[in-house]
Amino acid sequence: MAAFTMAHFETDDYDAWKETFDSDRGGRKQAAEGHVISRGVDDPRQVFVRVEFASSDGAAAFRERLMQSGALEDVVVITPPTVVEVVDSAEY
Repeated sequence: MAAFTMAHFETDDYDAWKETFDSDRGGRKQAAEGHVISRGVDDPRQVFVRVEFASSDGAAAFRERLMQSGALEDVVVITPPTVVEVVDSAEY
């Protein structure tokens, strides 16, 4: 079953934040299947990241590597990366 890490950040400089994200200090590109970055419409300083993995074990292993990498030390983390699984989904 697919799993995700989800995290919420706040930044006054999205371009600098994105550069840090793209530097991939936690090895996301080697472990994940893809990602989605969203920004708040009313407050674009709010950044939400969802990274998709093939399994919850893979997501958990990545989360651990990311936390140990120090990649989050220079960014404002509102909600740290959390491993989640989809329990319900619908398209309209």
